[in-house]
Amino acid sequence: MQLIASKQGKYDKYDQLRCVRSDGSTTSTMMPRQGVLPHDLIHYVVETALAYRHGFLGMVAAGADISFAMEQSHAYDNPALAQQATHAEAIVESLQAQLWSGAFDQAMFDAGLESACAMRGCAAPVLGNAGGAQALYDAALVMAQRWQQLAYFSTLELAFLPA
Repeated sequence: MQLIASKQGKYDKYDQLRCVRSDGSTTSTMMPRQGVLPHDLIHYVVETALAYRHGFLGMVAAGADISFAMEQSHAYDNPALAQQATHAEAIVESLQAQLWSGAFDQAMFDAGLESACAMRGCAAPVLGNAGGAQALYDAALVMAQRWQQLAYFSTLELAFLPA
């Protein structure tokens, strides 16, 4: 699936994400500007690094509309939601908090992840297979730099290939 993130004008409050699936179908959403890497692009970093097939982007790649996938991945009381989707959302939330703070703090990341997972009724994932939380944070910083350097009214294209 191709992700096409479009940075809008300097004073716009939203940017846009369009996903083009391998069958040519598309879905899109507006991404609120939050001062750090957009939430949906943090999903890209996390789900790519962890080779998640059933996270938010995996649902979209499989044919779900972005708004439906968002609703599902944010539903705290949905027992049918794939564990990867639950974990991906919790990891993304914890990484986003670290990005807002401006520095990585392992204890704070762990506390955020534990809290986000407890709220969803699941155990926190072990992140060893991607080099740990620090490696995810570092990858998010690299992506954030790419995003920040992107000129207004330009696009960033990323390939999401579920394992």
